[in-house]
Amino acid sequence: MSTSGAQTSAFFRDVARKRIVWWVRDDEGSPVPVSGSGQPAFPYWSSESRAEHAARVWGPSFGAVSMPLEHWRDAALPALAGEGLRVGINWSGPRLTGWDFTVAEVANRLAHALGEPPYDR
Repeated sequence: MSTSGAQTSAFFRDVARKRIVWWVRDDEGSPVPVSGSGQPAFPYWSSESRAEHAARVWGPSFGAVSMPLEHWRDAALPALAGEGLRVGINWSGPRLTGWDFTVAEVANRLAHALGEPPYDR
């Protein structure tokens, strides 16, 4: 399995268990870089330490912020879909690389990790 694949698997396993999702922001908002897919993606992490690493990479004004899994699934993901953004998952390394997915793909993977029926919106 590739590093990105392992990071993706860890993300869904961890958030299903801990029921918390992490992201990075400063007073101006959150970074939404163009991902490896060539499209803008809003990145999330499955642990505070992973998000803190990302915050350090982006600069001293950034910090790690958490949200409950239910809020992420029910409010944040639909908002990203409405903006046409993809979802970055556990980006890592010195350049914060990794996989990104559509909101529907993330919702399906999350439903699987939670043992729920597939997402079908």
